Amino acid sequence: MRRLLSPRVETSEGVVTAAGVTLDVDAGLGVITIDRPDVRNALGLATVAELDRALDDALTADVAVLVLRGGGDRAFVSGGDLKELAAIRTHDDAVAMARTVRRLLDRVASFPVPVVAALNGHALGGGAEVAIAADIRIAADDVRIGFNQVTLGIMPAWGGAERLAQVVGRGRAIMAIATGEVYEAEAAQRLGITLIGYVRRQSFNVYTHPQRLLYHHPAPAAPMALQP
Repeated sequence: MRRLLSPRVETSEGVVTAAGVTLDVDAGLGVITIDRPDVRNALGLATVAELDRALDDALTADVAVLVLRGGGDRAFVSGGDLKELAAIRTHDDAVAMARTVRRLLDRVASFPVPVVAALNGHALGGGAEVAIAADIRIAADDVRIGFNQVTLGIMPAWGGAERLAQVVGRGRAIMAIATGEVYEAEAAQRLGITLIGYVRRQSFNVYTHPQRLLYHHPAPAAPMALQP
């Protein structure tokens, strides 16, 4: 089953959906793809709303494993949509936008089945916050990941700081966020940011890696045990 979650529009790089979100379901494996090549899969408010709908649809489809991925191989998610961010004029508007995205990622983090972030492109800034909301992150061997918002004079605003601390420990999270260091795939795995790496780019396929294994060989009570 494949569902386009918003009307199709033509861009210079091909036909995509307006908000760039699709949901594919194949025998219990759900794959949500953010495909906005013109903005490197950035999250605008329309995209966030469509991702929220995709989560609803994945629940309805009773998936056993859910995968989040970015279209193409340039970026997993590049962060917030710069055009929308540039239009913000007040503190209240900035807070409202951040809370909207955080609510979505809180939903991802508490989703009742395992969520895998398949990093087929770089995950920097807000993209790293999206990735860290998943239960498991796998990365192609040439991918970089980093919470580098500090280089823009801001801090993670979508819950990424807290989630990173839960994954790698408070001290390492503070260092990563305060320095804005960007990690190569191998270093990210050593730190525990990604759990599985070294996937050869030419063989990286969202349907043939650990998320498929999770679907075919889960512990009998895994879905119940993962619920908060």
